[in-house]
Amino acid sequence: MYSDLLLATDGSDGARRATNHAIQLARELEADLHVVSVAEEGPHSTDRRDEMRSDVEGESREAAEEAAREAENAGLEATTTIRHGVAQEEIVAVAEANPIDAIVVGTVGRSGIDKILLGSVAEEVVRNAPVPVVTVRERS
Repeated sequence: MYSDLLLATDGSDGARRATNHAIQLARELEADLHVVSVAEEGPHSTDRRDEMRSDVEGESREAAEEAAREAENAGLEATTTIRHGVAQEEIVAVAEANPIDAIVVGTVGRSGIDKILLGSVAEEVVRNAPVPVVTVRERS
């Protein structure tokens, strides 16, 4: 039923928890793991990152490679994809363009004004994804 899982990561603590969950799920389901990271461009992209971090593509690549290394350490192979644009749109686009059965994404549980101003990548992925989405909270 689930043979191809898409893990969305930005290298954050929440994404690392999602990575661990996706790896465990892929192992249990004997599924292929695909990792996507998005170098954010577009509305509010600078609001979502520290101004000291200017190499968004390098950071996205490192986040994807770190997740792939974790998967390999667990005995899985993982493919990586780096996209450019609005994170939630690019994650959904990858799922639509590939034979993905489910998406795993971390969430930080923003609320209030932060959620209104910045939105929620996980929430938008859940709303627009063509496949089931597993969300993993940053903290339990």
